[in-house]
Amino acid sequence: MFDRNLLKAMMLIGIVLPFAGCTNQSGLDSIEVTPATASLVVGGPTLQMAATGTFGNAKDPSTQTITSQVTWTSAIPGVATVNSAGLVTAVGAGTTTITGTAAGFAGPVSSSADIIVTSGGTGSVGGDIVSLAIIPTSQTVAAPGQTGQFLAIGSTSSGATENLTSQVAWSSSSASVATISAAGTATAVAQGNVTITAVATNPDKTVATGTGTFTVTGGTSEQITALTIIPGNESLSASGQTGQLIALGTSGTTGLQVNVTNSPNLQWVSSIPTIATVCNNSLPVTKPVTCTATTNGLVAGVGAGSTAITAIYTNPDNSVVAPATPVSVTITNTPVPEPLLTLTIVPSAITVGNLNGTGNFLAIGTYSTQPQVRDLTNSVTWISSAPNVFPVNTNSNPTNLGAPGGIVTAYGSGNATIIAEATDPQTGSIQTATAIFNCPLVLPNPPFTAGSCYPGSEASALLSTVTIYNEGLNTTNWLVTGPSATGTPNVVHCGPGWTGTGGSVCVATYPIGTPVTFTAPAGTGAFGGWSSNCQTISPNPSTAAGPNTCTIVPTTFNETVGAIFN
Repeated sequence: MFDRNLLKAMMLIGIVLPFAGCTNQSGLDSIEVTPATASLVVGGPTLQMAATGTFGNAKDPSTQTITSQVTWTSAIPGVATVNSAGLVTAVGAGTTTITGTAAGFAGPVSSSADIIVTSGGTGSVGGDIVSLAIIPTSQTVAAPGQTGQFLAIGSTSSGATENLTSQVAWSSSSASVATISAAGTATAVAQGNVTITAVATNPDKTVATGTGTFTVTGGTSEQITALTIIPGNESLSASGQTGQLIALGTSGTTGLQVNVTNSPNLQWVSSIPTIATVCNNSLPVTKPVTCTATTNGLVAGVGAGSTAITAIYTNPDNSVVAPATPVSVTITNTPVPEPLLTLTIVPSAITVGNLNGTGNFLAIGTYSTQPQVRDLTNSVTWISSAPNVFPVNTNSNPTNLGAPGGIVTAYGSGNATIIAEATDPQTGSIQTATAIFNCPLVLPNPPFTAGSCYPGSEASALLSTVTIYNEGLNTTNWLVTGPSATGTPNVVHCGPGWTGTGGSVCVATYPIGTPVTFTAPAGTGAFGGWSSNCQTISPNPSTAAGPNTCTIVPTTFNETVGAIFN
């Protein structure tokens, strides 16, 4: 006899099994495509993509390689193609996205990678490099020691692109925060944010630059290992005269100096407060002057005698740094002397590693009247002990704010003493300060080794000097204005049409490759046009009365802009 219970059991199994087949207990949750970013060259090696799947529906997750099980696609096949196995082939210059897609537990899942394809070569076929892109434009890591890879992609004058990552000169704005290798690998050193710069130099010595940012969110800030106070000594009158001290902290990793005068980690101390007091963050002082949060290091005379002023810096790890020599302060009861008390050059020494290398010294004056500390870089006279080998420039033209004084250039090996000389306008007295500029000779092995001032180690200049002048006959009311290198408008004002002091020839310096727009305002003479090196002219000078603009992109060390006023 047929067992009806057996029939029911078989029917129940037939119903349950199909539903069980619809439930994927180890379904695909997500996939990850690697590498996330890659660069290929047309005609060069192919790239094998990989896809890793995560299974388990978020319960007991596991991973396995599923490269051959996903569907591969390229957003722009004209740039790069990808086959069913994930093999990418470069086709033409540009950027495309390679995507891997698979059926997941809750629907399709996918992951993508950015592929940059360049035309290859060194620029001889595609022309000069006219622009440089840094990819990615920004990266962030969590702690010191972690790294990030930057790529430098150059565009040529013919429109082609090239991978120049290993050919450009990489630099970090602060090696105490992050360093950058010759291959574009950034390594975190301490907490902070830096600008990563790449410079590509063409055969004609024109350059193209690109920048990115690298941020380190974790770790501690750079430790200070040495402390210097300037000036080294001070003489003041007890008749209300004050003097400002400056504390410079030296980084233990890079040797860079940082102004820590008003740092909350710094404490100022006077050995005999009854002779002279010093404004300080936390210690109470007798205050013949008003101390604020920005006047730390301000010394005031109380009574005749001598005292020592020192400062103590506490690092984040609680290590303490003090200057090797305190400042000696002498207080007299004589009348207040001339306002300019001391003159100091910062830094005290600069060393460059290549011929044509430059360094910029600053001249800092301390005064007995407000403001106590003044930047005198562009108002002092600069002198070099070896002007033919290490010339130093003095900014005698106050309208040329784009070219500050104190810049020394190395045209040979050795060293020179750089002197700053300031004349007090009230008394005619002269204050001087000195510093050392070095370009050491290191015999090359092989030739032209970086860090040598051996002939042939010339460094490419990154600044262009732009000269503006009048090509026409108008000598009474023509005017050309232009911005500074940092974008401040109306810094360059060339011509007798300016209400202040003007001239017929003006110069300013700008980074090579940075567009600069000069303007000839309306009503400043009969304007006839611009010289031929203007890349953009607006409006048409033959029909418009003004204002007329001329935009140039400096590509060489020296550029000229001629304005024609009839």
